[in-house]
Amino acid sequence: MGVRVEHSQILIDKLQYKCNGVRGEYLPPASYSLVEQTEDRGVYSFCMCPGGVIAPCATSEGEVVTNGWSPSKRNNPFSNSGIVTEVRWDDISEFHSYGPLAGVYFQKSVEEKCWEIAGQGQKVPAQRMIDFVEGVKSEDLPKTSYYPGITSVQLSDVLPKFITKALKEGFKAFKSKMKGYYTNEAVLHAVESRTSSPVRIPRDKESFEHVEVKGLYPIGEGAGYAGGIVSAAIDGQRCIEVIVNGKALD
Repeated sequence: MGVRVEHSQILIDKLQYKCNGVRGEYLPPASYSLVEQTEDRGVYSFCMCPGGVIAPCATSEGEVVTNGWSPSKRNNPFSNSGIVTEVRWDDISEFHSYGPLAGVYFQKSVEEKCWEIAGQGQKVPAQRMIDFVEGVKSEDLPKTSYYPGITSVQLSDVLPKFITKALKEGFKAFKSKMKGYYTNEAVLHAVESRTSSPVRIPRDKESFEHVEVKGLYPIGEGAGYAGGIVSAAIDGQRCIEVIVNGKALD
């Protein structure tokens, strides 16, 4: 769970191609991949969309959810990416009474809180990047690709403390990993909450097989063991390696 951050595509081109912002007709819109291991958990970019759009993806009334996509030409003036961190069982103890659905109710609680604070519509709560890290409410917000609109809030009021802490540490680290990325012209949109399934189907750590159903191998995003296309593919590959070779290869 985390936020969807948006920069101008010109800035990302400038940072990645080391140019003045005009990348040349044969170069595609630049993308990026960032990851940082903070004090106790990883923070990483997810589903990076060059020349893309931030889209509303709520599936029920009374919630807001963000995601991103790129048109085939990737010719939108904005660039966006999810910046997210891990959610662990111990992080959501107040929802343990829901049993296997604890993650679902945790996710829903944050989505509903974002809906409430942003005006009870499809506007999303937003904050400039440096303002978020420094704990300052943004006085104004630049135009973004999120069509329903954005509302200036303190994102720490809607994101759980452990997520706020990890994201702040991550953004500060990204400042040195990709110089120029850390800017108050970047806008954080909340909430990015559906990178993987909030329900995990149990499986044996060694065999990848379901703990009760013989011959069933829960893998990938839907089973709760990946967050994104690449990690889902790797999880599937490791499962096949176990089935064929008796263990996952290094």
